Amino acid sequence: MFLLKTHLCIFTEKIKNQAESYVFLSVKFSNCNGKRKVQYESSEPADFKVDEDGMVYAVRSFPLSSEHAKFLVYAQDKETQEKWQVAVKLSRKPAFPEDSVKESHEIEEIVFPRQAAKHNGHLQRQKRDWVIPPINLPENSRGPFPQELVRIRSDRDKNLSLRYSVTGPGADQPPTGIFIINPISGQLSVTKPLDRELIARFHLRAHAVDINGNQVENPIDIVINVIDMNDNRPEFLHQVWNGTVPEGSKPGTYVMTVTAIDADDPNALNGMLRYRILSQAPSTPSPNMFTINNETGDIITVAAGLDREKVQQYTLIIQATDMEGNPTYGLSNTATAVITVTDVNDNPPEFTAMTFYGEVPENRVDVIVANLTVTDKDQPHTPAWNAMYRISGGDPTGRFAIQTDPNSNDGLVTVAKPIDFETNRMFVLIVAAENQVPLAKGIQHPPQSTATVSVTVIDVNENPYFAPNPKIIRQEEGLHAGTMLTTFTAQDPDRYMQQNIRYTKLSDPANWLKIDPVNGQITTIAVLDRESPNVKNNIYNATFLASDNGIPPMSGTGTLQIYLLDINDNAPQVLPQEAETCETPDPNSINITALDYDIDPNAGPFAFDLPLSPVTIKRNWTITRLNGDFAQLNLKIKFLEAGIYEVPIIITDSGNPPKSNISVLRVKVCQCDSNGDCTDVDRIVGAGLGTGAIIAILLCIIILLILVLMFVVWMKRRDKERQAKQLLIDPEDDVRDNILKYDEEGGGEEDQDYDLSQLQQPDTVEPDAIKPVGIRRLDERPIHAEPQYPVRSAAPHPGDIGDFINEGLKAADNDPTAPPYDSLLVFDYEGSGSTAGSLSSLNSSSSGGEQDYDYLNDWGPRFKKLADMYGGGDD
Repeated sequence: MFLLKTHLCIFTEKIKNQAESYVFLSVKFSNCNGKRKVQYESSEPADFKVDEDGMVYAVRSFPLSSEHAKFLVYAQDKETQEKWQVAVKLSRKPAFPEDSVKESHEIEEIVFPRQAAKHNGHLQRQKRDWVIPPINLPENSRGPFPQELVRIRSDRDKNLSLRYSVTGPGADQPPTGIFIINPISGQLSVTKPLDRELIARFHLRAHAVDINGNQVENPIDIVINVIDMNDNRPEFLHQVWNGTVPEGSKPGTYVMTVTAIDADDPNALNGMLRYRILSQAPSTPSPNMFTINNETGDIITVAAGLDREKVQQYTLIIQATDMEGNPTYGLSNTATAVITVTDVNDNPPEFTAMTFYGEVPENRVDVIVANLTVTDKDQPHTPAWNAMYRISGGDPTGRFAIQTDPNSNDGLVTVAKPIDFETNRMFVLIVAAENQVPLAKGIQHPPQSTATVSVTVIDVNENPYFAPNPKIIRQEEGLHAGTMLTTFTAQDPDRYMQQNIRYTKLSDPANWLKIDPVNGQITTIAVLDRESPNVKNNIYNATFLASDNGIPPMSGTGTLQIYLLDINDNAPQVLPQEAETCETPDPNSINITALDYDIDPNAGPFAFDLPLSPVTIKRNWTITRLNGDFAQLNLKIKFLEAGIYEVPIIITDSGNPPKSNISVLRVKVCQCDSNGDCTDVDRIVGAGLGTGAIIAILLCIIILLILVLMFVVWMKRRDKERQAKQLLIDPEDDVRDNILKYDEEGGGEEDQDYDLSQLQQPDTVEPDAIKPVGIRRLDERPIHAEPQYPVRSAAPHPGDIGDFINEGLKAADNDPTAPPYDSLLVFDYEGSGSTAGSLSSLNSSSSGGEQDYDYLNDWGPRFKKLADMYGGGDD
């Protein structure tokens, strides 16, 4: 087993000075039963003492010489009396950790422990070894490298040739090559400087084998601790720290915390940081407004007098130093702390004037009367700066309101309800202003400010108004023209203006009334009729206008409602006016009633009767009253010939006095079936059509004829336009593939049958064998074998027109069967005696000379295009 696996582990601490009762190391058990009771003793009891808990003390003060001091610590189990011991070596702590390595001349030797030997077939218990402390190696060592650390040896190397090796991270595992061992001597060395911030501890295992590779000793563990050096400066988490503190804060108010970190060992002095404030800007009202906890980095206030209105922001330079803030050996770094003083409501709003003035025209609402301005030293657009206004006096009826302008913080006095100049000419308002949040505690200022607002009302010309509006009067209908109904006048609200009012009629649907322009008297100019369609629910509405002569002139309207009382001025009429019945009294009769435009009591019940003349009425008919509104008309005789009969009926209403009327009932008498229905073929004709129906039928017939005529005219015009388009084609259009047909009538009787096949496209020419036999013209070319003329394609290229004409002309000139004129094609034949002459006089290659073609314009629209082409001069 290895020495490191003994029962006692020693943790050593280096001594700064040797003071009495100074604890500098402790001894403890490991890998043992915790119930053991161990007693410790020192080999130098005069200088060192070991307590029961394993703590080693210096008994007295003594200087350490440059030579190393050594002593032993003994441990004994109180029950088994088993003993152990460990050697303690003391040395002076160097100023720098690397000096400890330079002072280590002696190379420690680690010996593989002897294995337990067998005695009489049994394992013999051997003395346990002390655990070897870890090897401490400072980082950033300057060398030289490789630097020897320890020598590993087995006590069997006296009899065997051994080879030593180490394994683990830093040796044969990444990062490889940091530690090497001499395989023969067992010397363990480091090859490069170490960095504790990368790897703080290496755990290696040492091996011993013979030359055949057989394991001679069990592996032992070697722990190498990298001792920290102060090679890293503190680093702040942020270069700029931002914090806030309310103005007026008391001393001791927490502001913010700044934090720095150090990559060095935080448990050693190299990583122990201390904070302090280097500077404060500005330095008012005190250069030391803040302090910082040197261990935690908490910044607090230490002085009163924070006032945002004077200093809005402080900038602190914070320094963090390791080595517990040692200015000589510690490394430092700085950061900036920006502390913003936040606003509190320590300043109330104050009006810029004691009295504000404004004016407003009467009857105007939602207009700004006055603009109230305040000042507030607090931060703008915050609840401590925003002002709220209220009217505390002078407006009991609530005619004014105040709103706050969010941008300027001004108070806008507006009119909420109309103001009448004739009632109030001036208002004096008391206005108070305060912030949205209450003032901070301890502020001596009043929480609000007050001011006076004087508002003057301006008189304007107002509209005259009718009272009451509408005005209702009750009158009987039938009043004659010139009757004075009432006086409808308007009032002028402008009592302090001398103005005249004139009246005019604005609306009078039936034109029954007139109004006096000066005094407003309303007089009839026609008879009032309750039964007029302009009367709704017995009420007739008329509107009048009243205008003053103010500047500007104003006007108002009023409505006069005339409730018309009914009089008996309408005689009743029979209803229905047409009916039908059978030739015999049975099986049916005619039920009738009366129509009266009057209302009760000038309408029903009605009395029905037949007149005395003509005598045939009472001889043929009889009328029976069913009730106050209905009666029944029946045939009195047994048979009445079919036809149309007009039966006069006397109807009398119940008015006072009653009004009678002879109303004619048009009755159709017809043959009836057993059910009492007319069976006449000419029933509808016999009954006759009304005038409206006849007019409607005639209108439909006339409209239909007009539509047919318009369609015919449109078709004729369409045909003419189509023909004109075929004749008058623009020269730019492509017409080479088509021969236009002009519908010429020919030259007379001799020109009855001729061949126009040459005018057609080659692919449409019919063979002569299938042409009907007819009379040929004398000058028509004889039937011969057709010469080979050039054939154009169905869709020729626009540029081949000249070539085609030249080829056709050449073929025609060389054709022996061609007639004796220039062109092969026959365009027309005028007949004998034609005044136009022969077309053969035209030369295909001539340019036309100086001939005048203007006479073609007189031949009609068909020759106009030809006249434009030949008579257009150079164009």
